[in-house]
Amino acid sequence: EGKICTAKFARVHKVPYLGICLGMQVATIEYARHMAGLAGANSTEFDAEAPHKVIALIDEWQDADGSIQKRDANSDLGGTMRLGAQSSDVKPGTLAHEIYGPVVTERHRHRYEANEQYLERLQQAGLVISAITQREKLTEIVELPREVHPWFVGVQFHPEFKSTPWAGHPLFISYIKAALAHQAARAKAAA
Repeated sequence: EGKICTAKFARVHKVPYLGICLGMQVATIEYARHMAGLAGANSTEFDAEAPHKVIALIDEWQDADGSIQKRDANSDLGGTMRLGAQSSDVKPGTLAHEIYGPVVTERHRHRYEANEQYLERLQQAGLVISAITQREKLTEIVELPREVHPWFVGVQFHPEFKSTPWAGHPLFISYIKAALAHQAARAKAAA
């Protein structure tokens, strides 16, 4: 719940926010609760009986070879994880598109996903789903429109797997620039 409050604080106060994996999920939960009118929205990881399961365990997907894989909460942990690099189409006109261009390929290591049944409702409430996997149609990036928030992005993947001390990841570079701009604006306002 503290992480959900942090996402809300960043959204409301226009503080730059970068949510990675669980950070994207809690931002989605927060938005569902406070902007999409889905009281009690949660992840089945935290509350299996939540009235609005906006984040849920992925239990069925199609592998690259076309075979259907099925798992449940009791399956072997490794068998229920989405692992490895996957490509996603990025929506033009979004912050994600500015950072990545038309396609993003990033690595994954997680079990829970944004529940596809709620995506339309979240988008109608203003959340931007800026990248969706090409094969499974799973949410990869959520963000707020630039006219609403200067820099608010949540990603399901792990960009840190591709970042090094010598070559910072473009997502991290963009976030740090936004944080520095936010800090400079606060200092100017205080002066």
